[in-house]
Amino acid sequence: MKVAVLGAAGGIGQALALLLKLNLPQGSEMALYDVAPVTPGVAKDLSHIPTSVQVTGFGGNDPAQVIQNADVVLISAGVARKPGMDRADLFNINAGIIKSLIEQVAKNAPTACIGVITNPVNTTVAIAAEVLKKAGVYNKNKLFGITTLDTIRAEEFIADLKGLKAEDLCVNVIGGHSGTTILPLLSQVQGVEFSTQEITDLTDRIQNAGTEVVLAKAGSGSATLSMARAACLFGVNLVKALSGKQGIIQNAYVDGGNKAAVFFSQPLLLGLNGIERVLPEGSLSDFEKEKKQAMLETLTADIKLGIEFANQ
Repeated sequence: MKVAVLGAAGGIGQALALLLKLNLPQGSEMALYDVAPVTPGVAKDLSHIPTSVQVTGFGGNDPAQVIQNADVVLISAGVARKPGMDRADLFNINAGIIKSLIEQVAKNAPTACIGVITNPVNTTVAIAAEVLKKAGVYNKNKLFGITTLDTIRAEEFIADLKGLKAEDLCVNVIGGHSGTTILPLLSQVQGVEFSTQEITDLTDRIQNAGTEVVLAKAGSGSATLSMARAACLFGVNLVKALSGKQGIIQNAYVDGGNKAAVFFSQPLLLGLNGIERVLPEGSLSDFEKEKKQAMLETLTADIKLGIEFANQ
């Protein structure tokens, strides 16, 4: 399998590339791209780590050679969130970056699975879909907004609150990937009981965890290491599924036929062709039903913004 990482010289990209070098299946190929001229050096640095994953890197304005023949393309290119910004504030810069890169993917790897990390994911995935449609290569089973960070944050926060091992928890997080559009289904967590106040507080913390990091970094960046871990987890599982491993379930923001919105994060069974089956989100508590309904206006507006940008 060939995995292309676009935006590989950035805060997320470098950490993601390192984790992929350590975790991709033996014999995988990883190709790195960024406009920054340091990118070949990042690849050379990684190539000194003794695993069987082969690494190449290219900088400049033409990502074609990195994207060509890729099985999976992971996109982390763009600017990071700073204090006072929400993900919507990133739109004007990152929307154009995603549109340009997806155009290159459509030309050079039209059958690749694409994982979008670049925020605002609620909007950038919609942009990607429209660009792929225009190019005549859109496959809804192969386009993913990577929302795994919301899941692993939920698992860590619950484990910390309840004195459990995060590795033993599984949390279904649905909706989108910003603020109130993030909905952890705490009522579905097995073997754990929450008070009403705990549910309210945990939901709020999971929804605003990104801001927690931005403020803690005091203006120097947003979540990079945890996002890289989340993207690696999703990327490696996707590669394994494409290679024939069965039973891999991941949540992601996709065009999965959800009645709530065109794009919606939900559980997916991954397989040889990307999404093998969209799984039900399960039963929701009254609190969760209310939160889901309340998010839809924002989520729908985010999606509409992406569609309009791609088609202007």
